Amino acid sequence: MSALAQQYNAINLAQGFPNFEIDEALQNALIEAASSDAHQYAPMAGNLTLREEIARLVSTYYLRSIATPQVLITAGATQAIYTAITALIKADEEVLILDPSYDCYEAPILLVGAKAKRISLAQDFKPDWELIEESVGPKTKMLIINNPHNPSGTIWDAKDFRELENLMRAHPELILLSDEVYEFITYEPHQSIHQYPSIRDRAIIVSSFGKSFHITGWKIGYLVCNETWMKEIHKVHQFLVFSVNSVAQHALALYLKETDLNQVKILYKQKRDLFREGMKKSKFGLLPAQGSYFQVASIAEITDISDYDFCIHLTKNYGVAAIPLSVFNANGQDQGLIRFCYAKTDQTLETAIERLCKI
Repeated sequence: MSALAQQYNAINLAQGFPNFEIDEALQNALIEAASSDAHQYAPMAGNLTLREEIARLVSTYYLRSIATPQVLITAGATQAIYTAITALIKADEEVLILDPSYDCYEAPILLVGAKAKRISLAQDFKPDWELIEESVGPKTKMLIINNPHNPSGTIWDAKDFRELENLMRAHPELILLSDEVYEFITYEPHQSIHQYPSIRDRAIIVSSFGKSFHITGWKIGYLVCNETWMKEIHKVHQFLVFSVNSVAQHALALYLKETDLNQVKILYKQKRDLFREGMKKSKFGLLPAQGSYFQVASIAEITDISDYDFCIHLTKNYGVAAIPLSVFNANGQDQGLIRFCYAKTDQTLETAIERLCKI
């Protein structure tokens, strides 16, 4: 869709990347880092100061105390997910994925010779706990969850966490991989696996500086897990990337000392509200947008063609690119829903809204 948007000079609300400037304080931290001696290999596990800042962040926002050996700096959240799966999953084991799901989960499962068992979320994009419980078998080794959820923008409620605790209690060998890359882009109360003592030590929790600070091109994230699993994860990480960009790590260590992550949600809430308010005049049916920087919309009142074909039509004829939700489902289920990314400048959003309201 991004290639098609470029071909037709369309506004790209398809791919999830921001198109506005980063925080000036982060720019200054990067300049300072580039002017320092931080140009050689960083330690394999990551810059110690940055890992200390992450431990402080987890303590501040989630009231969980972790040690720096529980933190690994990765070349983006995708590498964190790939590394964790390839380190801990063996051939012939099963991993549960909840659809619609991001496309980076399945590939490492298949590459290690394991089976990706993809099961559908409920109609409201919340977990279907009865179906999940039925899907756990003797070969099931891992459950992957994503909260806040991409592509739907939903977040879990307290009931979902209670059900998850029950599931993990009933299956003591089950590993939890929690993708929380949009954790600081939420507009309703958000809870993290960090806040659940009964399951957090059985979880790998993945986070993304790229998402939180709109620096997706830096490709830098981190994961947190128990030290036993971390030793196994290091064995893959060492030969996959060895270590992550040293200048970026130095800059983020400086920046984390002075930034307030609550400002992230304020920034994106303004953009979400601008987009939703403008789209009230359109024929699109907007679903709730509780977290992430995505807005899902129904095209039921506009067309009966497939979500995929509609997104092609939208790009070519109206100059706005979006993503069909069916591509996030293993079975290709089409519910007549498409996804817009509103992590754009106000001017970009206003121009896109004007075009979308002409449909």
